[in-house]
Amino acid sequence: MDLHLSGKRAFVTGASRGIGFAIARGLALEGVAVSICARDPRGLSQAVERLDQEGLTVHPYVVDVTDAAQLEAAVARSAAEQDGLDLVVANAGGSRGGGLQTSTAEDWLHTFNVNVVHAATAIRAAVPWLAASGHGAALAIGSISGWKPRASSAYAAAKAAEIHLAPALAVELARERIRVNTLSPGSVIFEGGRWARTRAEDPEAHDRFVADNLPGGRFVSLEEVADAACFLLSPRAAGINGAHIPVDGAQDRPTDRPVYP
Repeated sequence: MDLHLSGKRAFVTGASRGIGFAIARGLALEGVAVSICARDPRGLSQAVERLDQEGLTVHPYVVDVTDAAQLEAAVARSAAEQDGLDLVVANAGGSRGGGLQTSTAEDWLHTFNVNVVHAATAIRAAVPWLAASGHGAALAIGSISGWKPRASSAYAAAKAAEIHLAPALAVELARERIRVNTLSPGSVIFEGGRWARTRAEDPEAHDRFVADNLPGGRFVSLEEVADAACFLLSPRAAGINGAHIPVDGAQDRPTDRPVYP
């Protein structure tokens, strides 16, 4: 299927590794001019080198997405250098603190900022160019934790808010011809990631988690998440707006960590 993405321009946050990197790579393979941002200059350089080895060119920006001014400036610079912007992927995320009784107000504020506020900031900053595109699309990367919470209450609440962001912004931006959707991966395994480390350090815990929580007996792959993201961002998905799309293999729970007291 031709996704009609060739020649479009995208900005992807948190794209130096993992899901963000896979989405940036998938878009680049489809012929998209991709800008990526991350906080760590070394990780960003490594991502650029990995893609260059495949003959794929991306434009890197060192950005702390919790700094709204930095993020807005990077979006504007990317649009200026690429002569426009058609797609935005708000992938950066994370969590600070533990459960309710072991976390602080600052932990909650940071967790909401790096997930929900960063997504809203990136999309808002891109609106003028997405509207001018005629096929503008934004995608927030949520998590299974947003509707099947298990461990960190702050992270679960932030991801639930990010899931709700899509329909709210889809209605608000519909007249601008900008689509907004959320894609929520389940547990994904990749080299250097959490589940790869668990498999190496504690094979029994790894196998137990797979048996108890993954009906298909395997993790979702980075490529499967990236493929879904590329489709949702493409004109072939023009009728999908304000949607929440899980890519979790019918996973039961998001983590093997115990519930916090």
